[in-house]
Amino acid sequence: MSNLNIAVLGATGVVGSEILSILEERNFKFNSIKFLASARSAGKDIEFAGKTYKIEEAKPEAFEGVDIVLSSAGAGTSKLLAKEAVKRGAVVVDNTSLFRMEKDVPLVIAGVNDDDLKNHKGIIANPNCSTSQLMLVLKPLHEAAGIKRVIVSTYQSVSGGGKDAIDELTDNTKAALNDEKFENKAFKKPIGFNLVPQIDVFLDNDYTKEEMKLVNETKKILHLPEETPISATAVRVPVYRSHSEAVTIEFEKPLSPEKAREILKESYGVEIDDNPANYEFPTPIDAAYKDPVYVGRIRKDLAFDNGISMWVVADNLRIGAALNTVRIAEKLVEMDLVRV
Repeated sequence: MSNLNIAVLGATGVVGSEILSILEERNFKFNSIKFLASARSAGKDIEFAGKTYKIEEAKPEAFEGVDIVLSSAGAGTSKLLAKEAVKRGAVVVDNTSLFRMEKDVPLVIAGVNDDDLKNHKGIIANPNCSTSQLMLVLKPLHEAAGIKRVIVSTYQSVSGGGKDAIDELTDNTKAALNDEKFENKAFKKPIGFNLVPQIDVFLDNDYTKEEMKLVNETKKILHLPEETPISATAVRVPVYRSHSEAVTIEFEKPLSPEKAREILKESYGVEIDDNPANYEFPTPIDAAYKDPVYVGRIRKDLAFDNGISMWVVADNLRIGAALNTVRIAEKLVEMDLVRV
């Protein structure tokens, strides 16, 4: 469908810039494209696919005639503008946490729960970055053996916190190497040569908001019973790009590491990198700027009879945000769910 009119909301941000790169890489077909950002950026030039465009201010009338909005401008902006875009006939693929747990909003990982797109009422939510990469791994294993419980520890790169967090890692590291004082602002503790076991605010149950996103979003995407035990610990690490996860899954049925490896080798969006004898396992650098979710260290878990443990790594700005956004847009077109 090449008669689509699309808009990228938050085009100048870290995820917005990644969306533009992926649209170009995948040769996404459209009739027209708009780049929307704050009034501060309006009127500036932006390069895309060899052409120069003007950034427009993100306001309700900017969505007139737009069919799909790829949105990554923050929850506050989404709250103001997403429904305004829908009123004007657009389908909004939203990257913020604002709509993810709303009952009438599909929370979708392309290739995992595409059928949920059929229930959209104009807004589709893109899951949190740490959830996104995990779902492509859990879905085929759940279909094979049934998930009983999940325990996840995440090791999340600073790019998940935006440009200020990226800059702080650079500045903090330089200061530490030069034995200079440094005042951290983006993080509650120094991030250079350090780990911070806090992402987002702490909730009443002493888990962080980031950790509970992973818990609740996993249940919604995989349609798991609410009582399914899932526990997460989210840690910010001094890595620029790509999130890593140590994952333990207990299944209802026996599942050997060999069978899990075989299933994942044939699964959409997943690549196996698992030969410990030759030191073959994925690291954040291996996954950066690439599309697959990489899985290694697949082994029988020693704590659960039907347990498998593994290591999962993916580029958080791609599969965790921008790539899934574009894939959802492609699925909307493929499934004829755009109101053109």
